[in-house]
Amino acid sequence: MKTPSAPFSSYQKIAIALLAVTQFTVILDFMVISPLGDFLMKSLNLHPHQFGLAVSVYAFSAGASGLLTAGFADRFDRKKLLLFFYTGFIAGTVLCGLSHSYEVLLAARLITGLFGGVIGSISLAIVTDLFSFEQRGRAMSFIQMGFSASSVLGIPIGIYLATIWSWQATFLMVAGLAILTFVLISFKMQPVNKHLGLQRDRSALSHLYHTIAKRNYRIGFSATAFMAIGGFMMMPFGSAFAINNLGVTPHELPLLFMVSGISSLGIMPLVGKMSDKYDKYTIFVCAAVFMMIFVVIYTHLSVSPLWYVMIFNVVMMAGIFSRIIPATALTTAIPDVQDRGAFMSVNASLQQIAGGVAAGVAGMIIVQKDKHSPLEHYDWIGYVMVIISFITIILMYRVNAMIKAKSARPREMVQEIPV
Repeated sequence: MKTPSAPFSSYQKIAIALLAVTQFTVILDFMVISPLGDFLMKSLNLHPHQFGLAVSVYAFSAGASGLLTAGFADRFDRKKLLLFFYTGFIAGTVLCGLSHSYEVLLAARLITGLFGGVIGSISLAIVTDLFSFEQRGRAMSFIQMGFSASSVLGIPIGIYLATIWSWQATFLMVAGLAILTFVLISFKMQPVNKHLGLQRDRSALSHLYHTIAKRNYRIGFSATAFMAIGGFMMMPFGSAFAINNLGVTPHELPLLFMVSGISSLGIMPLVGKMSDKYDKYTIFVCAAVFMMIFVVIYTHLSVSPLWYVMIFNVVMMAGIFSRIIPATALTTAIPDVQDRGAFMSVNASLQQIAGGVAAGVAGMIIVQKDKHSPLEHYDWIGYVMVIISFITIILMYRVNAMIKAKSARPREMVQEIPV
């Protein structure tokens, strides 16, 4: 069913731009370490399992911090909370840029994960407070553009800086952009505190328990976790598969990232508009089925021309993001306004933890005889993703049913925004 789309106010445009840039810095910091793996391992004399730990420690520390802060997430102005955690994220990223030993790098990734892992949930809570349900598909599409922007701009620039200077320069670049974003948020974003008037007098631990205890919330958590498992199983080994199985050279890899990212920048706003005009669950199911088909085909590819690999990456990214945007818009509509921060924190934590588990399981499934051999059993990952995606479709059906039932009640509070 087609519904009219409410236009964004001038302040909403400013807010979504600030949140999108914030997400860009956090996502780039998380994603860029994998393409920099060769630089890091040679510079610090790391074994593969040591580098793997440096990557996974971010996900697990981010998941732990989300659970620890969930009880406090609705007790403060969301703008102040965002700035607090963004400060810690900047400090951790600067420490990454100053690292010259494995131990310091590990500590830096731990700190960055503890603070950076919560920023996404705070951003989603702010979006949900500031945008009506009919606007959230478009708002979420701009937030999700951080993934594509990091591929288009961040990763190629980061690899270039690492080539001409050092891998530390890449993290210092991210920190510099984050500091500028911090200043803009401080001066341009208004307080986000209407939810404070709805808080009940309960402790942080009690608030966390209250959030987890709700059956409807647990269904949303499960849907998010399964969706993260599907996405994270392929991502850590995507570059290795492209180089060792598809014949993409290391010099062609940045171009592959850039083309996929540019295509996503055009696809995501379109999907966001469709999600606001049509039924979000229908868009999600169509995208999920589309993604499953092409994931199975892609994981069975062998050495192919670069243009052919690019086409498949573009198509897969279209399916993945077309699935994430409506699913995120639906999930953010589950919690009551007084539980929104806690719900988003727990949800983000489970997403991070599920992603870490998925990467670990994928590592146990995939086999490589030596560092120049093709990856074996990568096609198994495709089949597992199909099974996980079917489970996610069922869980999102239940989420959609909850949202429709909730819409029959009085409309949820959305913070009023000065124009």
